[in-house]
Amino acid sequence: MKNLLCILLLSVSFVSTSQLYVSDNSFIYNKGRLIYVKGKIELNGASHLYLRNNGQLIQGTTSASVNTGTGKLSVFQEGTVNNFCYNYWCSPVGNASTNSGNEDFGITMLNVPTSKTMSNPATMNSGLNGVSGTGSLSIASYWIWKFLSSSSYSQWFHSGANTNISAGQGFTMKGTSGYDLTDVGETAVNNFGNAQRYDFRGKPNDGNITVNVAANGFTLTGNPYPSALHVNAFLLDEANSACDGVAYYWEQDKTVNSHVLSEYQGGYGTYSPISLESDGVYVPATYNTYNVDGTLNNAGASSGLSVERKYAPIGQGFMVKGVFDGNLTLKNEYRVYKKEGDYSQFQRQMGNLTTETNEVIGIPQIHINTIMNNQYTSQIALAFVPTATDGVDVGIDAKSPVDNNVPNDVYFFLNNEKFVIQGVAFDVDKRISLGVKSTNNATFKFDASQVLNVDETQPIYLYDAQDESYHEIRNNTYELVLPTGIYNNRFEITFKDNSLNNNNNDIKSDVGVFQNNSAQMLIISNPNSIALRSLSFYDLSGKLIFNKENLDSRENYQFSTSGLSNGVYLIEVTASDKRRMVQKVMITSL
Repeated sequence: MKNLLCILLLSVSFVSTSQLYVSDNSFIYNKGRLIYVKGKIELNGASHLYLRNNGQLIQGTTSASVNTGTGKLSVFQEGTVNNFCYNYWCSPVGNASTNSGNEDFGITMLNVPTSKTMSNPATMNSGLNGVSGTGSLSIASYWIWKFLSSSSYSQWFHSGANTNISAGQGFTMKGTSGYDLTDVGETAVNNFGNAQRYDFRGKPNDGNITVNVAANGFTLTGNPYPSALHVNAFLLDEANSACDGVAYYWEQDKTVNSHVLSEYQGGYGTYSPISLESDGVYVPATYNTYNVDGTLNNAGASSGLSVERKYAPIGQGFMVKGVFDGNLTLKNEYRVYKKEGDYSQFQRQMGNLTTETNEVIGIPQIHINTIMNNQYTSQIALAFVPTATDGVDVGIDAKSPVDNNVPNDVYFFLNNEKFVIQGVAFDVDKRISLGVKSTNNATFKFDASQVLNVDETQPIYLYDAQDESYHEIRNNTYELVLPTGIYNNRFEITFKDNSLNNNNNDIKSDVGVFQNNSAQMLIISNPNSIALRSLSFYDLSGKLIFNKENLDSRENYQFSTSGLSNGVYLIEVTASDKRRMVQKVMITSL
């Protein structure tokens, strides 16, 4: 059954229909709502489907798209850079024709809005600078490039103004200079500076979209739909095992006004999804400089960006890395209605993705910042994931996006490779290998002050095997100078200072820890009545369950465990003389 619609969707929360048919010279205007179409969309003649003010379209097709028609979907999206910097894009539309299915995109399909429904076509220029003006947009087509299953700078493919960007393929585009203060009813004017609004007009992309990847090669892809994309669902789908389960996002220093490659400062931020429900872990880019052949020259300042990446907005492009030659498939089941800037409310449930919940799973994580030669900051992140192994886990551990030519570097050394994100199950006895590369007696300053969802009393140490020293870096900065070399076996991140356990500093001979499951009590035996300072009770993710201070010198202590779930827990007892012990206990319901 076909539905003939020529309406304004302003007050309903969403519209659901089996198929959508819009006749010639008719339109649908969707302001800030969701349209869900289970099957085919047919936009005939000069019809339009307008998505405005975060209005989105989701389809339920489970195979290839069968959308058709010369009518056009129109959706706005804003860039974030000036005429010297790149955004990475992925178009939500393609060429509109009577052919069935998704079609190729080209930047000649971009427009600049002049009102809520009217737009002027963008013009193409052969120069190097895009220009914005009132009701006008000129795009420098020189900066439109694709990167497909490739591993070297020379393999960027110039698309220019050609219509040869397939659905699911990403592309680069530099922004514009100038201003366009036209108000078309969105949250801001068309371009107040470095934020050009584009009107994507064409046939809406839909259905299964295939993207090729190659072993150890990168592919520029992104969100190809006119709705938000659940990035975690895409990266963690077992059917997409041809990639490493990580997304890489280009970031560039907007203060560098140059088109000369050797003067660029940019890099890739790294996103690990961890699990379907979690917010994942994101490590921002370190701004690198590049040689004229595109190889890395040197590392620069950190971008410092902290961006939620779980949901990709309309038009967002990102890189994925292949682990073997194969295909990735983008699917409608990954689509969700998610407004940009709104991270707490979902409006609809699609497939197995719950989209009407306020529950957020925050991953316990430690971000380790290293200032090198007082010039730039590099960041890596350690995530505490109960299901993680000590090996490489897809969608959790993320390799460094920086090649081996960087002169100074800090990374997790895992399976003889460099990682910027590592996931482990928390254990206070665990030791995490940290690799360091130094050139010309570089200075390194380590700190771990950026900590999320980890007990505030948990210390974090950098261990130096050269002198067997421990340096607390959660509340302090540790500085050292390293001669030229690669140090993959010298440094570790630890969660306790084992030097305190030397010279008979272990209190296990004085204190006993027992779990009485029949009485639902944790019992601390202290027969020698030594002075105890504190008792801390953790689950295996590192979350502090409870903490007791100033325990004095009693012979016995009892703590109720009646409200705790079955499982293994870690008990840390600290004496007043700073001696400590850690013991696991099993809590079960009898």
